[in-house]
Amino acid sequence: MTETAVRTVLVLIENADAALRSPALEALTLARTLGMPVALTLAEPSTPALDQLADAGVDRVLFADLGEAPREIPAVAAVAVAAAAAHTGAGLVLLTSSFVNKEIAAHTAWRTGAGLLIDVTSLADAGGRLVGGKRVFAGTWDTECAVTTQAAVATLRPNALTAQAAASRGAAAVEGLPVAASSPAGLELLDRVVHEVSADASGVVRPALAEAAVVVAGGRGTAGDFGPVEDLADALGAAIGSTRDAVDEGWIGHDAQVGQTGVTIAPRVYIGAGISGAPHHHGGMQAARTIIAVNTDSEAPLVELSDFAVIGDLHEILPAAAAAIRSRRAAQS
Repeated sequence: MTETAVRTVLVLIENADAALRSPALEALTLARTLGMPVALTLAEPSTPALDQLADAGVDRVLFADLGEAPREIPAVAAVAVAAAAAHTGAGLVLLTSSFVNKEIAAHTAWRTGAGLLIDVTSLADAGGRLVGGKRVFAGTWDTECAVTTQAAVATLRPNALTAQAAASRGAAAVEGLPVAASSPAGLELLDRVVHEVSADASGVVRPALAEAAVVVAGGRGTAGDFGPVEDLADALGAAIGSTRDAVDEGWIGHDAQVGQTGVTIAPRVYIGAGISGAPHHHGGMQAARTIIAVNTDSEAPLVELSDFAVIGDLHEILPAAAAAIRSRRAAQS
């Protein structure tokens, strides 16, 4: 790529058959800073999705038609991504950082010979090379890695930046891209279960835990009563998280577990209630921008790690906080 050339940034858009979620809009925001964004969908995009893509300044939307091939298999999806990258001459392929997308990214990088960056929180041009910033070792180190190949593939961690609309609206014109693909030999998709929201028993729809900007988590200090945690989460529009102890006790489903053996999160705000802060949990949430602890023990590890701590009974503090938030919103409406 010459200095005057405009880099094409191919952005894989998940769930384009519905309204786009915040991580996709964040990826498009980053893509505009690095070149010209082109959206790629593996399902026919819906009208609401196209409207959002237009607001994000996207002119071209590629719909990769895989025929009967199961696009849910990452190796199959990667065939479409690699084909779209070749079709557009993309210098960067950008995906959101989900478990599935990380696998798609790895397959795509292998197919295209591109440098691969996983879980970046920033991407920038430096001396003609793309440099990605990321946190490693449970959030204890900040690193920067430069891609030494002409093309790059990267996954962007949710909440790494704030999604913004483009200065001018794009055309969001859909182009079909037929792609010949099939399942790898010996691999067959038998079943697929999608868990879109935080695990709880209330049936209330909440943000997906891995993507949420705000997370309220409960631990052993809840004594099995997640009512106050759910109440505050609902007031904030937050996802619900938990510790491994709470899951092992059967108080909440495993989908809500935050930690090294659960979900790794990087929300803008993390509220840990009744959580001591064991290393395996700490490793899953340390990348949060602001950490708030609610605990009766002022010397708990999570309290020492937190930016702000409230020492007291979570069963009193969380409902009071939820009531204050609702009251303030009502007064402003």
